[in-house]
Amino acid sequence: MQQRLSSTLFDLPVQELRRGYRSDIYFWREKVSLEKHNLHPQVTMQVFQRKDVILCGIDEAIAVLKLASGHYTDYERACKLFDRLIELKRKARSHFLSDRQTYLRVLEQKFAIAQQLDALWEDGFSKLDIEALFDGDRVAPLETVMHITGDASLFAHLETIYLGVLARRTKVATNVRNVVNAANGKIVLYFPARFDHWAVQGGDGYAAHIGGVAGVSTTAQGEWWGASASGTVPHALIAALGGNTVHAVKIFSQTYPETNLVALVDFDNDCIGTALRCADALGDKLWGVRLDTSENMVDKSIVPIMGSFKPNGVVPELVCMTRKALDKAGFQHVKIVVSGGFTPEKIAKFEALGVPVDSYGVGSCLLGGAYDFTADIVQLDGRPCAKAGRRYQPNPRLQRLA
Repeated sequence: MQQRLSSTLFDLPVQELRRGYRSDIYFWREKVSLEKHNLHPQVTMQVFQRKDVILCGIDEAIAVLKLASGHYTDYERACKLFDRLIELKRKARSHFLSDRQTYLRVLEQKFAIAQQLDALWEDGFSKLDIEALFDGDRVAPLETVMHITGDASLFAHLETIYLGVLARRTKVATNVRNVVNAANGKIVLYFPARFDHWAVQGGDGYAAHIGGVAGVSTTAQGEWWGASASGTVPHALIAALGGNTVHAVKIFSQTYPETNLVALVDFDNDCIGTALRCADALGDKLWGVRLDTSENMVDKSIVPIMGSFKPNGVVPELVCMTRKALDKAGFQHVKIVVSGGFTPEKIAKFEALGVPVDSYGVGSCLLGGAYDFTADIVQLDGRPCAKAGRRYQPNPRLQRLA
C-alpha cells in the first residue's frame, strides 16, 4: 500500500479555510445556506481532469478536507472572532518592525482567539468517505481522481481550495515529467523559483520531486521531501567582484568546500575561455561549468562559424566546442550544465543530436500551461444526480482512506 503524506506536513491557514476566507464566496454561501435550513444532503463529489497528467496535490487536498471539514457550533460568535483574528493579523504586520513588544502581545491575542475558534469548531472529516488516487499516478483525460462522499454542508466551502491545490501541483509535476522524459536520463535541476511567488515553493518543490527532478534551488523547495538546495556561482557574485569569474569561483569554493562546485561561465560571453580559466585555477575541485548564454547573445566562440545555424543562446555547437576544449586540456572530469530557455522540445533536440550535456537547468517552462480540475456532485443519497453532461464514473484505481 502506498503511503500518503501526513496532514501535519502542510502549512495550511486552518482558521481561514474553515471560515471560507480563501474560497469563492458562493461556496461559503452554499455551506451556510444548507446549515441555516438544517439541510444535510448526502452527496458524492467527483473530481477529474481533462488532460493526460502526472497527478499531484492529492495528499494536500486530503489535508485540506481533514483540517477544515466541519461546522461552527455558534456561527455568529465564530464570525466575530474570525474578523477579530484578521484585524490582529494586520495589526501584527504593522508593528513587526516598529514595535516589537506590541507585536508579540498581538501574537498572543491571535493565539488566544485561534484557540476560541478551535473550541467552536466541530470536526466533520470523520463523517466523510474519501477515495483517491496517489501523488505521482499518471491520469488519463476525464479519469476520476477522487470521490468525496458525505454531508455536503461539511465540505462545500472547500471546493475552491482542493481544486486549486490539485491544479497547481499537477501542473508542476506534469511539466517536470515532460522535461525529465525529454532529458533521457540526464539530471534535471528545478530552477523556476524566481519566476513565481515565494509562497508556492514548498508545494511546488514537492511536485517537482514527484515529476522527477534531481535537485532544487531553494531550501523551501526541498522541505516536504527532505532534499537540500543546490546551485552554481551566481552572476551577481561575479559582478560584485568586478566581473572576475575565476576569483568568484575561488571565493565560493573556499566558503562552501563541501558543495559540488559549478562555475557559471557566460559572464564575459566567452564560455570556452572562461571554462578553461576556471578549470586551470580550480583543477579537481571544479565539478562542472554552467552555460547560460542569453537568447539575445551569441557567444564569441560561435561568431567565426556562424552562417548555417541559429547561433544565439546556448546552442549545440557551443556545448560541443566547450566539451572538446575541456577534454583537450585534460579536464574530462568537468561536467557541463546548460540553462536558459530550455523546454522539453529544446532538450529533446539536444538529446537527439547527442549533445554532451550532463545536466539541464530548467526554469519558467515548468510553470506554464493550465491543468484545471473540476468537481461535480454526481450522486445524491446514492442515486444519480448531476448536471447535464456529467455522471458518476467509478475508478477501480481509487483507494479508500483508512
